[in-house]
Parts: sequence; C-alpha cells; structure tokens
Amino acid sequence: MKTIKGIYIIVLFMLCLIVSHHPALAATGSGDLLKQPAVEVSVSLGNAANELKFEPNSLEFVAGKRYNLRLTNPSQMKHYFTAKDFADAIWTQKVEAGKVEIKGAIHEVELKPGATADWVFVPLKSGKYTLRCSVAGHTEAGMTGEITVTN
Repeated sequence: MKTIKGIYIIVLFMLCLIVSHHPALAATGSGDLLKQPAVEVSVSLGNAANELKFEPNSLEFVAGKRYNLRLTNPSQMKHYFTAKDFADAIWTQKVEAGKVEIKGAIHEVELKPGATADWVFVPLKSGKYTLRCSVAGHTEAGMTGEITVTN
C-alpha cells in the first residue's frame, strides 16, 4: 500500500511539473482556454480544377492559442491532411464533420469529395512540421506543405 501511495505522489508531482511548463495545458485544466474564441484558419485540399495542392500550403500557428482549422475538399477525389508530427505537438479538442464529433488523438483527416471538417486544437510545441496528402501519388505530385508553430 505504501508503494502505491508513493508512486501516486511521484506521478502527481510529475504531472504538476509538466503542466507548469506548458501554459496551454495549465489553461486547459482551468477551463480558460476553452473560453478563448478559436482563430479560424481555412485550408483547401485540392481545388475544383483537381490540382494536387493545399491552398494555402504554408500554415502558421502560435503555441497556446486555440484554433479551428477548417478543411475543405472542393475536388472530385479524396485527399488526406496528414501531419503526424504536428498532430503529436498539439492538444486536439475535437474534429467535427457533419453530425459527427471525434475527440482524442488525431493523426490525419481524410476528406472525400465535397467534404468539410473542423479541427479544433491548441499547439503545444513550437517547430516546423511537414504536411502532405498520403493518397498514392499525391505527395509525389506536389501535394505538400509546411506547418510552423511559434511561441
């Protein structure tokens, strides 16, 4: 019993250290961040001419701010918004598409022709991240981009 209590105290202490070094996590815990209006950023996966590109293909976010990334696919083929390292460096509140809301860790979002999805998140870690469409041949055809997160 003493061992379990000791482990619990150590884990609690480590969690306090992590939260104190990540203001976005601290704000999330207190609910302040969820009251912050989400900054809307729109990205088109492809276009009506079926060109294989993200518009825009360069995205910039600030760590600790809440965003709503609106993804649309106006093309006649499916596309993926794939940025695993970026997804690992953010806290996802939700992904909403139609009448479905998904919560938890998200690493890529598939959009079928004409689809729209909203990805609400808070960047936690600064860096440069690669964006690509993982449909066979799309990355090679130039459907790539870069995501930058600053402090």
